[in-house]
Amino acid sequence: MKVLVVGGGGREHTLVWKLKQSPRVAKIYCAPGNAGIAGEAQCVNIGAEDIDSLLKFALDEKIELTVVGPEAPLTLGIVDRFREAGLRIFGPSRKAAEIEGSKVLAKEIMSKYNIPTGRYADFTNPDAAISYIKENGAPIVVKADGLAAGKGVIVAMDEKTAIDAVKMIMKDRVFGESGNRIIVEEYLEGEEVSILAFTDGTAVIPMVPSQDHKRIFDNDEGPNTGGMGAYSPTPVYTREIEEFALEKILIPTVRGMKEEGRTYEGVLYAGLILTKDGPKVLEYNARFGDPETQAVLIRLESDLAEIIEGIVDKRLEGMEIKWRDEAAVCVVMASGGYPGSYDKGKVISGIREAEAAGATVFHAGTAQKDGKIVNSGGRVLGVTALGQTIPEAINNVYKAVQKITWDGVQYRTDIGKKALKHLK
Repeated sequence: MKVLVVGGGGREHTLVWKLKQSPRVAKIYCAPGNAGIAGEAQCVNIGAEDIDSLLKFALDEKIELTVVGPEAPLTLGIVDRFREAGLRIFGPSRKAAEIEGSKVLAKEIMSKYNIPTGRYADFTNPDAAISYIKENGAPIVVKADGLAAGKGVIVAMDEKTAIDAVKMIMKDRVFGESGNRIIVEEYLEGEEVSILAFTDGTAVIPMVPSQDHKRIFDNDEGPNTGGMGAYSPTPVYTREIEEFALEKILIPTVRGMKEEGRTYEGVLYAGLILTKDGPKVLEYNARFGDPETQAVLIRLESDLAEIIEGIVDKRLEGMEIKWRDEAAVCVVMASGGYPGSYDKGKVISGIREAEAAGATVFHAGTAQKDGKIVNSGGRVLGVTALGQTIPEAINNVYKAVQKITWDGVQYRTDIGKKALKHLK
């Protein structure tokens, strides 16, 4: 069949790479794609949010399955539009994707269906939010209600930082309309784990767990980013926690969404924090995470196209999904200056050498220029490697990372290290 993947980042390169392995898939298009995806699929110069053009392309090319990577087109209703046109598409409807598009809605769902999460209040008035912060003190967490490319959450260890965050989001409008409303939430302590699950609106099958590294610098220092690396599995995520997450978080969320008239199909991502009182939900995403997808899908043994078709056709129940036993580590190599401003067009060298060393290099912010690969985004590459153990995967991935360079490159040197204390 002919498949269209929507998006142009590291997650989408991973999806293309995995779908290409399926005997069910004859041809893959990717819109807009990137320099790495261009080696595995036909890139189409249409933006991920240009739904009219994507729909026209899918109809003209008789695309048999569309797979949506990023959150923005989902919250804009791409799934509804494609289905209305009689096309098969993988992802949640606009109403279902609001579980990511509105942090307030997500909290309301959790509250109504007794899904464990932190205490919170939501505000449309910045002065009321600031008063609440002064009453409750710090540490405290401030979140923009809408989408903010993974950067709309400020963990404030003191009151001034929290108040500045409110002003930045609601008065300076750094995230635009996403800051019309905010959540101020209790600060929860514990290790974070990302749980992605396949669901067709009824059946729920979790994937292997992973752990994202949000902050730009080693030891979780510096500002939040879209994610600087991930590893899988996560030793802190025990069998007991896994059962709790399925029974008390994932299944109730999917059931609750259906009851709310927001039947959820696709990938549901639950960002959990493992507190002393048990796992609690920090956030939901309405799609594959990035860079978690790189560390998770490289471990998937089963045919991804088959799973996706099972979800689209509502026959996920009872499907057996197999995973490799090896550990995986993904290190994001980013442009100097990210998550702030950065220079583009720097020539990247060493990708082939890294791949020859056994790594899989997923492209994110890359482009072709004069026959060379250059950086075109903040997060540029997701270098991913397997190993029999997490320490071996860490060793393998950093050997490969050291072979890649460009002017201003930055990356964390501690991806996966949090797992080591649980392995002793």
